[in-house]
Amino acid sequence: MPPRPIWSGTISFGLVSIPVRMLTATSSRELRFHFDDRRDFEPIGYDDKVRKDTGEHVDPDDVVRAFELEKGRFVPIEPEDLDRLDVELTHSVDICDFVSLDEIDPIYFRQAYYLVPQEGGEKPYRLLVRALDETGRVGIAKVVIRNKQHLACLRPWDGALVLETMYYAEEVRRPSDVLGKEAGENGVRKAEVEMAKSLVQNLSAEFDPERYDDTYRSELLELIRAKAEGAPLPEPHEEEAQVVDLMQALRESVERTQRARSSKKTA
Repeated sequence: MPPRPIWSGTISFGLVSIPVRMLTATSSRELRFHFDDRRDFEPIGYDDKVRKDTGEHVDPDDVVRAFELEKGRFVPIEPEDLDRLDVELTHSVDICDFVSLDEIDPIYFRQAYYLVPQEGGEKPYRLLVRALDETGRVGIAKVVIRNKQHLACLRPWDGALVLETMYYAEEVRRPSDVLGKEAGENGVRKAEVEMAKSLVQNLSAEFDPERYDDTYRSELLELIRAKAEGAPLPEPHEEEAQVVDLMQALRESVERTQRARSSKKTA
């Protein structure tokens, strides 16, 4: 069963506009705990310690973390229960393999963290950074963070070690699960492919993260400040008329980008 779309819009490059829907590509398998009243396992608000059904305040000693094993059946998990788990596993980044970073599709990456050496660990830390840098390899590891074991990628970046948590294979949905019959070629012609490749080539550049910024955030902040000061607000954005014929859109886009590249060279 594919997930429900969470957004719809278009992919735009040049004059080409592709309508798309956005669906989540991953599904977390993390065990989720509830904060309950240990007397009857009714849910409570963890911050205010108040029962959600009655609004009654609950004594902190009566708050328990519980896991719903099946509908209506809760299992309380005490701090000492977690202490029974493998302590070594919860305090180590256990490297399983060294692989090439190019072999890992970005879809598997979740969250990046810096790892910094503690006292006495500076030399082996630098040694690992150098070894990974010079071999072009990254470590595939397992690490427990906040009671969840993560797959992780340990890689060097600008002289430091970065640990990037990853999704397990079972957490990544396959494209066929969400595309279904839409995954076919749908009558794409060779001439259209060649024109699209030309457009991609004309818009190609070296990756420079400094070139990109969050323009939506900036505009939203400007709107908030303007509204706070009683200043006139910008007019609602109107989308430009779109070229419907795909081949025409590709051809005009290629011509525009070629002219833009030529003007840059002569500037």
